Amino acid sequence: MAQLIKLQDYISRYETDVFHYPAQFARLKKQQWESMRQFWERNRWKEELDTLTIEEAEEEAEEPGMVHKLKSLFRFGKDEEAATAEEEQSLFETIQVSSAANLEELKQQFLEQLFTFQVKWASSTVREKSYIDPRYFHDERLRFFLQRLPDSFLLLYEPVLQLKKAPMELDVILLAPTEAWCLTFLEEEEQAVYVGSTEHFWLKRSGKEEGRVLSPMLAMSRMEAVVKNLFQLQELDFPVKKAIVSRNGFIDYPGAPYGLDIIDSRTFPDWFNRMRSMPSPLKNIQLKAAKSILDFGKTTSVRRPEWDEDPGFLFMNEAEDKKE
Repeated sequence: MAQLIKLQDYISRYETDVFHYPAQFARLKKQQWESMRQFWERNRWKEELDTLTIEEAEEEAEEPGMVHKLKSLFRFGKDEEAATAEEEQSLFETIQVSSAANLEELKQQFLEQLFTFQVKWASSTVREKSYIDPRYFHDERLRFFLQRLPDSFLLLYEPVLQLKKAPMELDVILLAPTEAWCLTFLEEEEQAVYVGSTEHFWLKRSGKEEGRVLSPMLAMSRMEAVVKNLFQLQELDFPVKKAIVSRNGFIDYPGAPYGLDIIDSRTFPDWFNRMRSMPSPLKNIQLKAAKSILDFGKTTSVRRPEWDEDPGFLFMNEAEDKKE
């Protein structure tokens, strides 16, 4: 599962330490899956799973015992529940593991639950959190990329960067182990045909109707320039690629500029399979590339109520990490 390291202008724990959290997320995910699978195989869900939380994942992740590990990901903590019960109830759905008929179904349930965890994980730190637009919990594109790419891929989804004195919202930046992808999407309608040109607007055909859409080249050129400049500031030799993507339509752009990939419904499966099959693990230069972008991330957040009530509050494993 790809890692969501920046979403909109939400605070991100990856901004605080991008060299630590990717490995921690992968470790937590593996622990929770093994715990879930073993409990499911023993058919002991009704006995062991009563109240579930996300926030205690960090607190109990290092403690022994499958019950603690599993509950640490899914049981609501009393302090957090008191502060955000209404929000959590609307955005969090308890996983019904006992209903899984087979291992594949269990895996899908786990991925669905993990997606919600990912969005919350990527919009909070120990001390602060951001209020998430509920639409991101139902964002099909975000879910698609997170659930289908491996842990070694880092995703910045509609990130807002603070460049000079002006905030700038970009589209999608996908950091693979060996390259960065700037992605802009044309997916307004199923089976639509987009005709590319150098004009300010592109032609869109849908059935017998024709219309115009703003050229994605404008956003693409801006995003590519920003990413390349940020890499150059840190003297990073990390390739930057760019693509206009339509998973559900067709793009006709015979005069596309050199270096621009056109990925539509005919070519997307092959491109995406190549991404998924990339064998490389997380690389140090990839993390440096992520940091060079995150350092300019705009953040809108609030202090967690736990810190107002108890200044000594800290997730256990993060406190231990800081002592090392």
